[in-house]
Amino acid sequence: MPASGWFWAQHMTLISLPEDYTAAVFGASGGIGRALTEQLASDPRCQCVYAGTRSSPAPASARITPFPFDLTDEASIQRAADSVGAPDIVIVATGVLHDDILKPEKTLRSLDAAALMRAFAINAAGPALIARHVLAKAPRNRRMLFAVLSAKVGSISDNRLGGWHSYRAAKAALNQIIRTFSIELARTHPQCVCVALHPGTVDTDLSRPFQAGVSADRLFSPEQAARQLLTVLDGLSPVASGRLIGWDGQEIPP
Repeated sequence: MPASGWFWAQHMTLISLPEDYTAAVFGASGGIGRALTEQLASDPRCQCVYAGTRSSPAPASARITPFPFDLTDEASIQRAADSVGAPDIVIVATGVLHDDILKPEKTLRSLDAAALMRAFAINAAGPALIARHVLAKAPRNRRMLFAVLSAKVGSISDNRLGGWHSYRAAKAALNQIIRTFSIELARTHPQCVCVALHPGTVDTDLSRPFQAGVSADRLFSPEQAARQLLTVLDGLSPVASGRLIGWDGQEIPP
């Protein structure tokens, strides 16, 4: 891993990708997704960042090309994949922990079928379908980075507190999906890196109600989180495929 000073550089360069590489971020209007999009667009080696959003506008830049997609509509995901082609790096920065339907459960008595289905649709099925359509276009003869934002709470072996049943289960499913995809890709796309990433606790709408017990040095701004994740991704080899990797480069057990 690069030295920690890399994490705090104003801009960074992905040195493992070719000159004039292209990138795609699905979920470019969210806190981490927007920061990832802006960081990639600031890299002088990056030719273009395709920025996918459902409704909110993507960051504005001459290097950023917006596109629409809906995680719950596979036809829109396929159209999005067709529009971005075969980027050198693809990051799925989507996810939901709480909204009008979903609330993190404190007890099994809080389980609700509609909430469970929504958690899986957004946090597991949607990213899986993006992978299906994007990786179908991946080149077989060169390096490609494919990453989804997951969460440490999706680790079954690390679950010591319980609760958050639907979110934990959906993220565990996503981690398994990435593991399964990586096995197939190792046979067909040996230079492809396919991983799940845990960004840590990031100061976004997703985590804001749950930050009370987080120490100041472990609460990251979206910009910090984006730099850390891109630094980790840039240093990965195909050997890391299928793993859940934290913001600090350490593997998190399934």
